[in-house]
Amino acid sequence: MSTAAVVPAWNGRGWLPACLASLYAQDVPFTEIVVVDNGSTDGTVAWLEREHPRVRVLALGRNTGFAVAANRGIDATDTAYVALVNTDVELEPDWHRRLHGALNADPAAAAVACKMLDLADPRVIYDTGDVLRRDGVCEQRGRFRRDDGRYDEDGEVFAACAGAALYRRDAVLAVGGFDERFFAYLEDVDLGLRLRLAGWRCLYVPAVARHAGGGSSDQLARPVPGWVARNTVLMVVKAWPVRWAGPVLYRQLAWLVHAGRGGTLRAHLGGLAAAVPLIPAMLSARRRLRAGSALSIVDAVPRTPWRGPRAGGHPRSAA
Repeated sequence: MSTAAVVPAWNGRGWLPACLASLYAQDVPFTEIVVVDNGSTDGTVAWLEREHPRVRVLALGRNTGFAVAANRGIDATDTAYVALVNTDVELEPDWHRRLHGALNADPAAAAVACKMLDLADPRVIYDTGDVLRRDGVCEQRGRFRRDDGRYDEDGEVFAACAGAALYRRDAVLAVGGFDERFFAYLEDVDLGLRLRLAGWRCLYVPAVARHAGGGSSDQLARPVPGWVARNTVLMVVKAWPVRWAGPVLYRQLAWLVHAGRGGTLRAHLGGLAAAVPLIPAMLSARRRLRAGSALSIVDAVPRTPWRGPRAGGHPRSAA
C-alpha cells in the first residue's frame, strides 16, 4: 500500500507527539511520513530531528499557508496516494487501511473523506465530508451534531476536509494541486470542486480521525471569519455562473448581518477587501477552468436548498 502521510505544521509542536503516534500506530503502515514545517518558532523542526529521525522534514522557513505546505509535501512524495493530516489530528489504527481500500477499489475516485470527531469530546462530529451549495457556502456535514450513527455508512460526498483525508496523488497534480492563493481555509473545497469538474468522485468512509480544530489558527494575522469570507469570494469568482448571482448575493448579505450581530463584522469586511486584488487572477483561472473541465459547474455542484430549514447549517449546540 503506497501511501505517504503529509503533515503541514506551523507551531504545532504541542500536538505533534499524539499525531505522529497515531500515524505510527496504523495497522497498515504508511510508506513514509513527511512533516512540512511552515516556519515554526516553537522548536518543531529541532524536536522532530531529535525525537523522530524516521520522519522526513521539509522546512519552508516561513508561514506560506496550508495550501503551499500541502503542495510541497505532495510534490516531495512519489507514492500513489497521499494522506493529509493536520497536526491537531489523531487517527484510529484502521484509518489508513479503510480509506486506502476504498480508494483502491474505485478508479473513478480521487479522494476519500472520513468521520472526523471532536478530540475533546468524541461524541460530537467535526466533519463527515463537505457539501457545496450554489450560494457559495460549504457546509461540513454533521458539524457540531452528536455522533448517533447516521454517518456510519460508506458513501459519496462532494469533497473531503483536508484535515484528515486520502488523495490519489496523480489526480491532485493533474488539476494543479491546492490553489496557493487561498493560503488557508476552503482550499480543500476548491480542490474538491476542481477534481469534480475534472470528472472525479469523492468517497466517504466512516473511519475515525479525532480533530481538535483551530490548532494554530488563532495565531494567524487574519481571523478565521476573514479567511472564509475572502476565499468564498475567490472560489465563486473562479467557478460560479452569472445566473447563480442571486443565491450568492443573498448569502453574502445574510453573512454581513450575521457578522454584525456576532461581533465579527470587521474581520468579515477585511476578508472581503482582501479578495478584491485577486479577482483578476481568479477571472483568468476561470477561463482556464472552463476550458479544461469534463463536467459543467451545473453538473458538479448539485441543486440543493440554499435557504430555509433544508439548507443545513451548523446547530448552535450538538443535538
